[in-house]
Amino acid sequence: MRSTRNLSPLRIFLATLLLSLGVALAPPAAAAPEAAAAVRIMPLGDSITGSPGCWRAILWNSLQSAGYTNIDFVGTLNQQGCAQAHDGDNEGHGGEQVTAVADQNLLPARLAATRPDIVVMHFGTNDVWSSLTPDRILAAYTTLVQQMRASNPDMKILVAQLIPMNPDNCTACAQRVVDFNARIPDWTRATSTGRSPVTVVDQWTGFNTATDTYDGVHPSDAGNQKIAARWYPALSALLVKGVPGDPGDPGGEEPACTATFRAVSSWQGGYQGEVTVTNASVSPVSGWTATVVPATGARLTQLWNGSLTTAADGSTTVTNAAWNGTLAPGASATFGFIATTPATAGTPSATVGCTARASVS
Repeated sequence: MRSTRNLSPLRIFLATLLLSLGVALAPPAAAAPEAAAAVRIMPLGDSITGSPGCWRAILWNSLQSAGYTNIDFVGTLNQQGCAQAHDGDNEGHGGEQVTAVADQNLLPARLAATRPDIVVMHFGTNDVWSSLTPDRILAAYTTLVQQMRASNPDMKILVAQLIPMNPDNCTACAQRVVDFNARIPDWTRATSTGRSPVTVVDQWTGFNTATDTYDGVHPSDAGNQKIAARWYPALSALLVKGVPGDPGDPGGEEPACTATFRAVSSWQGGYQGEVTVTNASVSPVSGWTATVVPATGARLTQLWNGSLTTAADGSTTVTNAAWNGTLAPGASATFGFIATTPATAGTPSATVGCTARASVS
């Protein structure tokens, strides 16, 4: 190493100055990208949700298979006993009434322990069985929603119209469920906000207590399949596939879309509706698929601006037409339909969701 004893003071000063500048100008090391936090989903309810609630297992695995892997089911309970492995955390307490949970202020501690981003709620069967009025049950719903928003102002809430109930010791229960479910859509519209939307999911239509329950109340294997299928489009619409920044996700974002339903007009026995699909990604999409689950026994009979597939339970899948599948970021496409309804049907409503396909460059 060369000695500095023979260097002039000026040269030593300049060397020291350059060294200090070099250190100061060196770029900081790039920080490792943070993994996106998993979306925390709380299944909330009574024994239909929790004991063992095998629709949760079916739903979990359906989401995983479709690429919605960055999720975490949460709850203070962890019932297992289903045929397929899954994230069993949940908040389904057997025998609980939603009115008791509200009156006894039980939910805040459960929320604090699990910190959900989304609540999936099928709750009120025991209240209906106990002949509590719809007003009383919906007041409890409102209390729970307020507590959810106190826990997380951006909480997304999915609320079920209850599956049918026809136990041997309650001949009036079947009609009580119908009467209560009829009130839920209006309550949902009054309760939902832009920041914390409340979405009604029709779990009643197409569900048969004779074939889809084992005791007139609790779902059989066939019933669990139906419940999971009804939750899926509404829940997947709130999620993004994969984990941003993963290898194989070069843009850091999967294609995403939103779907909204509007009743255009209605008449005795039917209505005209439309669904608008919007590209919610920052990149173009080359196609989309929408799901439509009409409420109160409605069936889609005609459709335009898309291709229709109808399942046995009345739920439908609509794929884009050849000319309206490509959407720029923020762009929308709308398809319309005619639905037939039972004579006793109320205000037209439907649960809708969508998935999008990325453009191939």
